[in-house]
Amino acid sequence: MKKYHQIHQQTDNPFLNLYKIDAIDTKGKDFGYYFASRNDAEHIKIHTKSMQPEGIVIYAVTKEEEPKLVLIRQYRYPLDAYLYELPAGLVDGNETPGMAAAREMKEETGLNFTEYTGGKEFYRRPYFMGPGFTDETSAAVFGTVSGSVSDTLTEDTEEIQVILADKNQIRRILEQERVSLRGAYLMMHFLHSKEPFAFLNQ
Repeated sequence: MKKYHQIHQQTDNPFLNLYKIDAIDTKGKDFGYYFASRNDAEHIKIHTKSMQPEGIVIYAVTKEEEPKLVLIRQYRYPLDAYLYELPAGLVDGNETPGMAAAREMKEETGLNFTEYTGGKEFYRRPYFMGPGFTDETSAAVFGTVSGSVSDTLTEDTEEIQVILADKNQIRRILEQERVSLRGAYLMMHFLHSKEPFAFLNQ
């Protein structure tokens, strides 16, 4: 059964736009369904069926006997609040997720990122962020960091505090703070793994 008639772009913004689907319900009745996309009208995934990730989230640990997980505490305008997250960002142009991760880590934290490519590949495939309201996919990138924390490359629109968190800090943050969902799940893996990347072999 056909699920929609047409799609109409509702806004014209540089980073995110609203689309309306002339949708058809299970009884054959028409209704309006709205979703957001980072893609232009030609490249929304309802047309392309692409799994190319628009974004990445970075699971990065320090090179220590007892590694720490790199977190950021970032002001988010839609919440008017600070949120604990893992470093993340958009994939630009022809970047690979690993290239995007290295660039975003440097921009957001000042740290140098080295990608870890061990473990099972399916942990790195793109997954959908929130298919009830967006067609965006995001991939996880894993690795280690070196160097010193710096805010010299942070954009004026970003207010970020970098935290190198041990397991006790992770536990407290998960129990008490506002945390992004994908950040929370990866923080849980860190909390329960004896080795930082052990879960990638499961």
